Amino acid sequence: MPKISVSRSTSTKVALSRRKTDQRANRIWWIRGVSLLVILLLWEWYGRTTNPILFTYPTAIAQAAIDMIADGTLPVALSQSVSVLVTGFLLGTLLGIVLGLVTGRNTVASALLEMPITALYVTPMIALVPVLVLWFGFGTSAKVVVVLLFTIFPVLINTMRGVRELDPQLVEVARSFCSTEYRLWIDLVFPSALPFIMTGIRLAIGRALVAVIIAEFYTAVSGLGYLIVSNAHSFQTARVFVPIVVLMVAGVVSTELLEMAEARISPWRHRQHN
Repeated sequence: MPKISVSRSTSTKVALSRRKTDQRANRIWWIRGVSLLVILLLWEWYGRTTNPILFTYPTAIAQAAIDMIADGTLPVALSQSVSVLVTGFLLGTLLGIVLGLVTGRNTVASALLEMPITALYVTPMIALVPVLVLWFGFGTSAKVVVVLLFTIFPVLINTMRGVRELDPQLVEVARSFCSTEYRLWIDLVFPSALPFIMTGIRLAIGRALVAVIIAEFYTAVSGLGYLIVSNAHSFQTARVFVPIVVLMVAGVVSTELLEMAEARISPWRHRQHN
């Protein structure tokens, strides 16, 4: 009987904890929704009192988006930007993870690469864009390289930090049980670095979105950046804001999805924050 009562008490506590967590999550979403609604209402009110050449408002942006979808300009530009974003982001992420794991674990690789990595990271990447355009031309290749360079460093540095945060005592314990280097990477190194990798990827997605627009500003031949420039030159402010809003939504959605993926991949860290 005591065992049964303890089991019931434990299950009751778990249920109450889950209910509190769900209530807290619902409250957060309600607060977010209300804050977004207030911002949109204030934006609508202020935008209607301002010169439409200088500023605009949500309903005008929505109407402009409908028009741009109808004439095909927004879908075409969006597909062009997304292809560049996905290619550059994936290449930068994969390269950043590999280099971060190697430099974080290997002292020789760290000594060789850490200073060049730091030098490139502190260099304003926008200053390199004109040079990259000269090297790779005005086509897709230059844009992909720009996105890659903006993406790689947050992933690389966070991965390197995650590997170095591995507890040396755990490594010694694994070595005492005759763990091979391969098993050490699978069981300790990569799981230890995984939360840091996810943080780096979340930081990188915002930089990648910025990189796409910067690259398209310099090439100015396709994509959402081209839409912003061309509509700004013709003083169509509502149409200028359409790709900006699309980028904002893409950034928020991708960040939320990455946070959900991080909660599933490393649930122990998620529970610690809760």
